[in-house]
Amino acid sequence: MQLIYEKSAAGRTGVRVPLSDVPQAPAFPEALRRKEEVAFPEVSELDLVRHYTNLSRRNFSVDTNFYPLGSCTMKYNAKVMENAGGLFADCHPVLALLPGGERLVQGPLSLIHGLEQQLAEITGMDEVTTQPLAGAHGEMTGIMVIAAYHKARGEGERKIVIVPDSSHGTNPASAAMAGYEIVTIPTAPYGDMDLELYRAAMNGRVAAVMMTCPNTLGLFNPHIAEICAIAHDAGALTYYDGANLNAVMGKVRPGDVGFDVIHVNLHKTFGTPHGGGGPGSGPVGVKKGLIPYLPTPRVVRKEDGSFSVEAHPEGIGRVSDFFGNFAIMARAYAYITLLGREGLIEVSEQAVLNANYMMARLKGEYELPFDTTCMHECVFSASRQLKEGVHAIDIAKYLIDRGFHPPTVYFPLNVKEAIMIEPTETESKQSMDAFIEVMLEAARMARSNPAVLHEAPISTPVGRLDETRAARAQQVCCEG
Repeated sequence: MQLIYEKSAAGRTGVRVPLSDVPQAPAFPEALRRKEEVAFPEVSELDLVRHYTNLSRRNFSVDTNFYPLGSCTMKYNAKVMENAGGLFADCHPVLALLPGGERLVQGPLSLIHGLEQQLAEITGMDEVTTQPLAGAHGEMTGIMVIAAYHKARGEGERKIVIVPDSSHGTNPASAAMAGYEIVTIPTAPYGDMDLELYRAAMNGRVAAVMMTCPNTLGLFNPHIAEICAIAHDAGALTYYDGANLNAVMGKVRPGDVGFDVIHVNLHKTFGTPHGGGGPGSGPVGVKKGLIPYLPTPRVVRKEDGSFSVEAHPEGIGRVSDFFGNFAIMARAYAYITLLGREGLIEVSEQAVLNANYMMARLKGEYELPFDTTCMHECVFSASRQLKEGVHAIDIAKYLIDRGFHPPTVYFPLNVKEAIMIEPTETESKQSMDAFIEVMLEAARMARSNPAVLHEAPISTPVGRLDETRAARAQQVCCEG
């Protein structure tokens, strides 16, 4: 296989490899030897630096532009949080597993314990584990805790998990991975799970109800307390997907309205980096009756005020190495401590205000499936533009040409040609207005010159991709 490097020039080099001081190895088996030399690129140091520097300038991040991905909460991460994460670079709590190591990491153990208490207070839960490494990992952990609870009560016949069709897609996936059957309840015309169909689906085989609230339509379910009561009357538990907690923290504590289990996304709500596959953190909180089944080990505070690590035999075991992504925990602890109760309330209020401003400005041009006050995000449909042959994906690609990251499109699945926008609390009116003007421009373009939208993007290194083919027919290397 011959590799071709566009920037390579024969004889050019940017490194000088020192002579090897490793003793000569014994004869290498001929069968394992390469048949031809590896073709490395031949470039100068300047070529190399310019290549990677220019690639980095093509990156898109919340530090460079508005990032309105609905359901993702791509808020700006203040750099003071990064400083907090760096404080523990040389002092990781994993040292507690070494003989006598607990005394060396009392600070990190104290931080984990303190963060667990903060999250329990914010969510209305009784105890929290920080082990899960992401939101879906938290869901899986929560469902495993629920399964262990029912098993301990001799109710292993509970094999069903109910989810609304407006929940995050990872909800049914996590429950299915844990061995449960999934019953999906459709959305009623008012934008929330159909209460009567939910009531009819509840029976003695239901283990849990998993809900995202506010849901992926950006709406808060006013029947949430009744939904929890119906589940509890049937012996089922209730799971709160906290991915959208940014809309309600300080306003509503899920544990107070009847939820038994919750996961929260530190990388979405609590000021830590997000995107590119990580880093993530999805702590899980539970009410008192489920505490014995949380992952083990746990950090406990002893009577003398020091902290230790203890195993709990009834727990579901480890779900990650030690206590999860500690650097993300440090950032979240700093975020919560810095803002305090009033600051967290202001975050939610500003996130909801921004989303409603966005909705009010755009609903004249874009179809609004549920024309009511939204929470942290608003969901439109490009159904009006579709009459001109313009799809949601065309609008998304046009936004790229105009310097904006597209919002989420085609999700949630129960909205045709969905366009899902979440401005978060960190965006100013000026940045939102600039985005809104381009969205309005795209709507006008759909009527006057739709070909421009069909051809977008034209300003990127590559043009419109066949995304379906790219996902299904991946080619990770090529032969020359």
